[in-house]
Amino acid sequence: MDRYPTVADVAESARRLVSRFPGTGRLRRIGTSRAGRPLLMLSVGHGPRHVLVVARPHPDEPVGGATALALAERVAHGRGRSPATDPTLVTWDIVLCLDPDGAALSEGVEAATAGPAPTLESYYGAAFRPIAAEQPEWAPIVSRQLPESQALFRAIDELRPFLQCSLHSVEAGGSWVQLTNALPELAAPFQTSAGTLGIPVQHGTYDALYWENPSPGIHVLPPPDSTARLAAGSENITSSTWCAPMRYGGVTAIVEVPMWATDLADDLSPHPAAAEALRDLSGLVRDGGRQVTAVLDRARPFLPPARENALRRVLEWMADDLYDLVADSWEPLARQAGPGGPVPLTTAQICSLDVVARRQPLRAAGLLLRLLRAADHAAAPELHRELTELFTLWCADFEKALRLRWVPVRHQVEHQARTVVATADSALRALGW
Repeated sequence: MDRYPTVADVAESARRLVSRFPGTGRLRRIGTSRAGRPLLMLSVGHGPRHVLVVARPHPDEPVGGATALALAERVAHGRGRSPATDPTLVTWDIVLCLDPDGAALSEGVEAATAGPAPTLESYYGAAFRPIAAEQPEWAPIVSRQLPESQALFRAIDELRPFLQCSLHSVEAGGSWVQLTNALPELAAPFQTSAGTLGIPVQHGTYDALYWENPSPGIHVLPPPDSTARLAAGSENITSSTWCAPMRYGGVTAIVEVPMWATDLADDLSPHPAAAEALRDLSGLVRDGGRQVTAVLDRARPFLPPARENALRRVLEWMADDLYDLVADSWEPLARQAGPGGPVPLTTAQICSLDVVARRQPLRAAGLLLRLLRAADHAAAPELHRELTELFTLWCADFEKALRLRWVPVRHQVEHQARTVVATADSALRALGW
């Protein structure tokens, strides 16, 4: 496997699996997207306990579709048999793509990253991630119930899974897992898998900036009454689909794998100038955002309106206050890293924020370049050339600054699948099953 499968590829492979294992696999529609696309669930096994796997919750993270198929094959064939993958004990229910509408707008990612050495430029030029209010897992936090969110909530209420695994990937860095409840036995197999496949474990991550961190790469959601524990924008996280299995005694694992790895992700040495680095990164995300927004300001008169165009909605959302929100959220860390601060920040922690600082303007620039290419206006070509120069420079700086290396798709998939199975086995043991 040297490329990610498309949503259509995943659905067709699921149908073939059901044909090959007619007594083991079932495929059904559990809902319909906003644009009328089917939400498909592949179930493998007939056990009384359920693992719910959610692939492609973010459309710009294509590894989940491949991992979903790998898990289904593993259970159907009985390969690497463990209690969790025994189809007589556990049924695996796999949502093949939670956001098919977003995936349709990110459909160039699979081709852009095919081959042995894809580039950030090709990836960001094709990727699409919707605004928070249009992300099915996250939308309930901002008080919007999408049909995709409702379908997932219904599946959780029907299945009452002891484990939900949400399959994610990060553009650059290392691998980590976020849990809604602690699973101490997961740490060892997770780290072993990453080590054997040459994938660094991410020590410190923006996505779980203030979560408990009981072991390397494992982050656990603190209790609801804990304060100053969540990254900006996630204060109401208990409303998300991630936390829904908790009402049935279940746990959710968000399993992240990198597309491009950097050895800085697991460098635990104290950063020599953390406070200065944080100031620089804050400036990087703000300045990059301002430069993209300056081009957007000149293009607004001839771009499609935001209410009719998802790419434009993302650009306006980011231009509104997202760049500043990200940079401002690091102020507590900057104080911590300053003279007399309680705990020095590591190189790995700074690396995780470096990724965020660089990717925000790149995501916006990639979307705006797509709109400018499609625009029928005399000013569009010059604006496209101007933004392309910045885009190309930022991608090159990103790759050089973090010394990025591509992680083969087969390694991304194998590590994510191993981690999901290890999480399921750990959850079964934690429940005494």
